[in-house]
Parts: sequence; structure tokens; C-alpha cells
Amino acid sequence: MPMAAPPPDLTGLSLAEIAKLAAEAKLPPVESWNPSHCGDSEMRIARDGTWFHQGSPIGRPAMVKLFSTILRREADGSYVLVTPAEKLDIAVEDAPFVAVEVKSEGEGQQRRLAFRLNTGDLIVAGPDHPLRFENKADGTHPYLLVRKGMEALVARPVYYELANAALDEGADPPGLWSDGAFFPIA
Repeated sequence: MPMAAPPPDLTGLSLAEIAKLAAEAKLPPVESWNPSHCGDSEMRIARDGTWFHQGSPIGRPAMVKLFSTILRREADGSYVLVTPAEKLDIAVEDAPFVAVEVKSEGEGQQRRLAFRLNTGDLIVAGPDHPLRFENKADGTHPYLLVRKGMEALVARPVYYELANAALDEGADPPGLWSDGAFFPIA
């Protein structure tokens, strides 16, 4: 199945165009596939979003995009690659996706934030795709819910853009609105 190339960046797209593209994204029905567990895929997703197979990075973005469409999070928190015929474990160091770009339109409660992931997927933050900020020993780690328990780690430069926008807004507590939902930066 041929896949459309992701937009090179969000600069030339309006938020309405981004939201339309995000809504049109069709994914396989991995939630309805329940094959027997077949073993380990010998794959892992590093914290920076790099996909590896047998210790070597997967260099073809189209392959990463394809694998990302059959990724599922299990009830126990583990991740698997699943097809109608097989289910294989995959190791995920932090989050399976990375939000590498953000586009903001509007201000205050009218703001909308759209993110491009390392896989080319587009997500508009809001009630169905909340942002959360987790404090860890090495600092704040922001996450965006992508789908069904799977999150994107927001890349550090994108987080700084969000933090600056939140400080400029002057909300107390600091945070940002997107698509009618407020996300405090803890």
C-alpha cells in the first residue's frame, strides 16, 4: 500500500489544513487483531525516536512509518508490532514517537497547537490528544498523547517554544490552551 509523503514542515500549512490531514490519516485496525504472541521483533525505539533492528538503525523513513502504523501498546504497558497473523515485542526506551515541530495559531483560549511527529504524523493537541508534563530527575519531560496509550516525547527545542509561549501568555499556573483544553506546564 503506497503511503503519501509527509509534508516537509508545518510552515506552509494552516492549522485547518493540518487538522484536515490529521483527520484523514487512516491506520490499520490493530486493536481488533489478536494473534498469538510470536516472540521478539529484535527491534527497539530509542529515546530520540530512532528505530533499530538487530542493533542497526533503520535508515529508510518509509519503513519506520510503516512499522509505526502497526505499533500497539498492550494493557501491561508493553509495546508490540501486530498484524492479523503475528504479534512481536518491540522495546521502547521512552515514548514510541517524538514531536519534532509545533505550529501555533491564535492566543489564549483560541490557541491551537499542531505537532509533526518524527514519523510524519500530524496531531492537533486538545481533549483527545492532551499534553502532559512529567518532572523527572533530569528535568521536565513533555508528552503528547498520539493514540490509544501511545505518546510522543516533545523534543527539547519544541518544549522550549511551548514554554516561551506559555510565559508570554502569563497564565497562572503557566500553561497553554489548544483546541479548547488548557495544559498546565508543571
